Amino acid sequence: MKLFITGISTDVGKTIASSIIVEALEADYWKPIQAGDLDNSDSHKIESYISNNKTVIHENSYLLNTPASPHLAAKLDGITIDLNQIIEPNPDNYRDKNHLIIEGAGGLFVPLNDTDCIIDLIKPDYKVVVVSRHYLGSINHTLLTIEALQNRKINIAGIIFNGNENKSTEEIILSKTGIKVIGRISEEPYFDKNVILEYADIFRENLLNL
Repeated sequence: MKLFITGISTDVGKTIASSIIVEALEADYWKPIQAGDLDNSDSHKIESYISNNKTVIHENSYLLNTPASPHLAAKLDGITIDLNQIIEPNPDNYRDKNHLIIEGAGGLFVPLNDTDCIIDLIKPDYKVVVVSRHYLGSINHTLLTIEALQNRKINIAGIIFNGNENKSTEEIILSKTGIKVIGRISEEPYFDKNVILEYADIFRENLLNL
């Protein structure tokens, strides 16, 4: 199974959600494009959060120096992001029948270059997990994200709500989309290996049933 983790915006909890999913499935992890925070990248964070010794964290296709939209970060580095250079890790290089978790950057229409966006990284055999965080405007952002995926006939595995429960928001999103809830990540004072492991145990059954 290949799960592509996207968010309704930036800073909605994709990396925490990715950590939980990686730990629950003992899956491999790949972030194709990392922009900024190279010494504390999302790959570094995944490594610090997980407990299992089976996960392989694959190299980024692009490591960009500036914490900005990938198209701008690449321009500042004097390069252009080329989708043909973003090559999924070869199955021969990691465990047979392993799950692969792919984490996007920002939302679906974050630009990579003059023509391509994050959504263009999603391949036909990927299932998408949408991470939604409650804030004023999040219903609109969530519904737009889901509609964009549906318009391209991309397989949506389900949604993860990040933040304390908001019944009215969640009910309207689910009633309008009909997608499955994988789980909820509550507001926590901190995240470490133990907290991630607890959530992994909670999420595992729903993830295995995707």
